[in-house]
Amino acid sequence: MAYSIALAGKGGTGKTTTAGLLIKYLLKTDRKPVLAVDADSNANLNEVLGLEITDTLGQAREDMKKGKVPSGMTKDVFMSMRLEQAVMESGDCDLVVMGQPEGQGCYCAANTLLTNFLDRLQDNYPYIVIDNEAGMEHISRMTTHNVDVLLIVTDASRRGLQAAMRIHELARSLNIGVARSYVIINQVKSGAPDQALEMLNQAGIELGGVLPEDDTVYDYDFQGRPMIELPDDNPVVRAAYEMFDKIMETETAKAGGHTV
Repeated sequence: MAYSIALAGKGGTGKTTTAGLLIKYLLKTDRKPVLAVDADSNANLNEVLGLEITDTLGQAREDMKKGKVPSGMTKDVFMSMRLEQAVMESGDCDLVVMGQPEGQGCYCAANTLLTNFLDRLQDNYPYIVIDNEAGMEHISRMTTHNVDVLLIVTDASRRGLQAAMRIHELARSLNIGVARSYVIINQVKSGAPDQALEMLNQAGIELGGVLPEDDTVYDYDFQGRPMIELPDDNPVVRAAYEMFDKIMETETAKAGGHTV
């Protein structure tokens, strides 16, 4: 069964960039193949990975609803075929995109489709990285369920940290199978502020690590260059590798020495 890592956080904190750095780390440390999942209806994980979206789970369902099932083919067979086609293969990292939901404001069927499809795929990959949409709604809709690690990305602001704590508490209260949570403080100018560490300590949330603010990351984002191509000597990449090393070592220890 795959080891699953989900990312959450409010908008603008660099959640998707952090997901890309995590995937880069997993590939670098030979934890592959990796299945990357973009569970955000406003998909952009593909840009971080340098991949072009060719199909989405949402589009597959819409085609079925619109009667685009070939003559002589059942809807079940059609959906199975289209879901397999929605997996974008790229070396050691494949990508699945949820895409837009059906109807205005309705995500339920799209989320259910994604959840069921991940259940089918999880035995094919040792690691799954799920980039969720911004905010807390995806947790209450149970898009993020039965994950080994939930990484909550925030900036160092008080409001950002409060949002991270609410996400942590909601995941715990819903009892949706999130094994452990870590907070990642992103875009920090000079280390994690003492007030931020105190807030997390009082809330009983473990700090996964801190990622520094960096002009190169900003330039890559502005130019639309894949973040996964950032050089290994970049300060953010170095900090991310160190952070993920610590998290994975902690997870290995909690798993009784078994490699995760």
